[in-house]
Amino acid sequence: MTAGAGGAARGVTSDAARPGRDADGDGLARVEALLSAQGQELLARVASGRAAGEPPLALASRLRRDHPADLVAAATAQDELRRAAAAKFSRAGRMLFTRPGLEQASSETAARHRARRFGEAAAGRLADLGCGIGGDLIALAAGREVLAVDRDAVHLRMAAHNAGVYGMAAGVRTCEADVRDVGLPGIGAVFTDPARRLPGRAGGRRLRPGDSDPPLAWCFALASRVPAVAVKAAPGLPAGIAPAGWETEFVADGRDLKEAVLWSPALATAPARATILPEGHTLLPGAGQEAREEVPIAPPGAFLFDPNPAVTRAGLVEVLARRLGAWKIDPRIAFLSAGTAQRTPFARTLRVIESAPWNEKDFARRLRALGIGAADLRRRGLAGDVDRIHRRLKLAGPHRATLVLTRVNDRPWGLICTDLD
Repeated sequence: MTAGAGGAARGVTSDAARPGRDADGDGLARVEALLSAQGQELLARVASGRAAGEPPLALASRLRRDHPADLVAAATAQDELRRAAAAKFSRAGRMLFTRPGLEQASSETAARHRARRFGEAAAGRLADLGCGIGGDLIALAAGREVLAVDRDAVHLRMAAHNAGVYGMAAGVRTCEADVRDVGLPGIGAVFTDPARRLPGRAGGRRLRPGDSDPPLAWCFALASRVPAVAVKAAPGLPAGIAPAGWETEFVADGRDLKEAVLWSPALATAPARATILPEGHTLLPGAGQEAREEVPIAPPGAFLFDPNPAVTRAGLVEVLARRLGAWKIDPRIAFLSAGTAQRTPFARTLRVIESAPWNEKDFARRLRALGIGAADLRRRGLAGDVDRIHRRLKLAGPHRATLVLTRVNDRPWGLICTDLD
């Protein structure tokens, strides 16, 4: 059944509904209560009270005079989730969430980037296997039909509603089922976001890095049924886990590494990719002469480049060095350097003020002489407790700086830097 224009349809495919689960039944009842006229009015009152600064306990007590206590509790919890979700969704104030569903949901920006990558491969019908609360479904349903599958009836209902909030429900068909039991006839592309918790109640034991439910091996095997496949994974997945021909894309929002996406050979463009949102800047490995050029190793110059974590995880530090005409300051450390200033979305550029073998007392004196009263300590490849070092430096003065603790040719090294601006 296709979800209605407002996202209020409860349709699931006839072979997938599982009405006997009490937990899902209670959860669905709460969702429907919140979507009722009374629930919507209550949610609006909760949001208004919070915005006015009313203490949560006083607000809940006042609302319970006019509404059932369990509905007030559900509305209060939903308002908290909506406020947290505003960092991911521009229309969070009208959406519905569970805490685990929000934690695993892709942000609006990441989902739109991914939907664009599917392009013509998903011009027809696409399957969203493990749709959760619909973070990716919203973007995937723009201009195409999507089969949204999840075994959690509450998440599935929320996904249909959330798609409606963005006006994307018309092409969505929901199916309550284990994704491993779903046939894919007529499907042109698949996106799957396997759970990174063990099945069961929210808050269950997390899986180990690289583990998922369904397992990644099952996800990779989808490419034998539908060539165009994308698998979302945690950014800490082990290196080299994808089969030959697959691409591993590491996605960061600014400098915050968010996720990895594994693209099947039909969609892959390179073995690895680093993507920086919100602009969607992409770094890919070079070919030909660029790939053969050695990256030199030399002491730090006038400028230091701190690569984005997506670049580091994708193993593209040397690629970035070649693009910048930069060198590495140590064979095993991911800092780059150059003699001229350059701006790049793939690294933070720092101007080097001091560069010398690391000696804490010497650097403390120099920082005080420079009037550095606040310093961001960046440690890479050098042991030591950053907080303790910061306290022992006893900084004083009106200026800010970045203090880099690292290694140069395997020697402990320190650099006092400022932002390029």
